[in-house]
Amino acid sequence: MRKSFKLDEIDCANCAQKLEDAINKLDGVEQARVNFLLQKLTLTAADDAFDDVLARVVELTRQVEPDCEIIR
Repeated sequence: MRKSFKLDEIDCANCAQKLEDAINKLDGVEQARVNFLLQKLTLTAADDAFDDVLARVVELTRQVEPDCEIIR
């Protein structure tokens, strides 16, 4: 399953790349792309585990970029 989410308060392209790299290392993430210009996260994960993976992505985002929020 692939879904896109709006990111609020991602401050720079380096922060976006750092967040993308961290998300892609999580178990269950097939692919994650963070687009700084569009302020968007595109996440791909297995259908049956998507909600669990998304919850871990949200928590990781708080750790890596405390000001950034994923808008669902």
